[in-house]
Amino acid sequence: MTAILAWAIAQFLKIISWAFVSKELNFRRLVEPGGMPSSHSAFVTSLSTGIGIYEGFDSTMFALAAVFAVIVMYDASGVRRAAGKQARVLNRIIEDLNRRELHPERLRELLGHTPFEVVVGAALGIVLALWRL
Repeated sequence: MTAILAWAIAQFLKIISWAFVSKELNFRRLVEPGGMPSSHSAFVTSLSTGIGIYEGFDSTMFALAAVFAVIVMYDASGVRRAAGKQARVLNRIIEDLNRRELHPERLRELLGHTPFEVVVGAALGIVLALWRL
């Protein structure tokens, strides 16, 4: 339950951080990928911290959860972020094509997280797991 709570709080904080930066309230941020903080990171670090607290930080379950968390956070800040950068370049190409009366669909650019967003999400997950003791 703590991991789900960490995810939900992170998703809610995305609305607030988006409003602070863009000066507009966007409730779609609840279901869109990317943004501050990383809800993926909050979820997996809360899960692994909770397992560490209850099963022991020297347990096999914690080791498994920690490796899972690292893979998820690497994907969030590496692979998905790179895909978002590629989408940005492709969207520029599409805009150029649209000037020629073609209308291909724009790609979603905000797919991943910056390393800072991942760290903040991870910290949120750990703090929530420790708080829920």
